[in-house]
Amino acid sequence: MANRTAEFLLESPAETGTLARRLGPLLHEGDTLLLEGEIGAGKTFFARELISEILIEPEDIPSPTFTLVQTYETRLGEVWHADLYRLSHPDEIIELGLIDAFDHAICVVEWPDRLGTMLPETRLRLSFSEGPREDSRHLNASWHGERWDTVLKALKNA
Repeated sequence: MANRTAEFLLESPAETGTLARRLGPLLHEGDTLLLEGEIGAGKTFFARELISEILIEPEDIPSPTFTLVQTYETRLGEVWHADLYRLSHPDEIIELGLIDAFDHAICVVEWPDRLGTMLPETRLRLSFSEGPREDSRHLNASWHGERWDTVLKALKNA
């Protein structure tokens, strides 16, 4: 299965939020988003905006840095927001139940390098880095699985 890519230049946090809110409704159970980037790159902000867009009832969306996983009931199904930064070994991911969640929930995973070889077969990787101006971001998307072709086409054309 070929790996595909797309690039976005997000000029401001508002543009980053808009992209996240456009992506949210395109997701369904079994989708996994892998969010990469340095601390402060916008991963958690992106996740919060995406999750907020699909919640049934508005609620606070804390960073899962200390809890490791936060779950939400949304109009699209269950969402698992995981921050794996503090994990030291991939076996800890099994204990969290994240591997099973890949099959039945929408999973948004920060620091996916901690997954090691436990990556889901189909996934969308979003890599955030600093843009040319303050508060701008480069977002490189790469995906595995044909499902994401349609999703990324819709994002690029919106």
